[in-house]
Amino acid sequence: SSHLQKKRRAATARRQHLKSAMLQLAVTEIEKEAAAKEVEKQNYLAEHCPPLSLPGSMQELQELCKKLHAKIEAVDEERYDTEVKLQKTNKELEDLSQKLFDLRGKFKRPPLRRVRMSADAMLRALLGSKHKVCMDLRANLKQVKKEDTEKEKDLRDVGDWRKNIEEKSGMEGRKKMFEAGE
Repeated sequence: SSHLQKKRRAATARRQHLKSAMLQLAVTEIEKEAAAKEVEKQNYLAEHCPPLSLPGSMQELQELCKKLHAKIEAVDEERYDTEVKLQKTNKELEDLSQKLFDLRGKFKRPPLRRVRMSADAMLRALLGSKHKVCMDLRANLKQVKKEDTEKEKDLRDVGDWRKNIEEKSGMEGRKKMFEAGE
């Protein structure tokens, strides 16, 4: 058992080593990211905020103040628009997350099993106590006249596909096909 304990200790030590290595890597990455952001900020400021040179006369100073005010207003409007867009997007995200959560919660599919059922049992399951009719197929058959069979024979020879389709369409047709398969 001491061999097993040694193995476990080795695995734990290895796990701890890997964890600390990963943390060290993460710290380095964060530091790199921060430095890159600082450089990006400096570049942006250099491009968008040229160093201020104050003019000598009062008139020029007032003009500069007006320009700066206009710039501040434009930037403020832009900031406000961006904030509104962000709020809207966040709201949409929240709604979608909620929908996802609701959907996940509602539809837990039960494990389905194949069940062999007679048409009778199926109708009883579907209709409950209303279903009293026994599936006596002979009782449901209508009387066929001799001429009808002649016509059907002709049709069968020609092979009228439309008649075949009509017979199988709708609930009645499905019921017939179901009963025929029983």
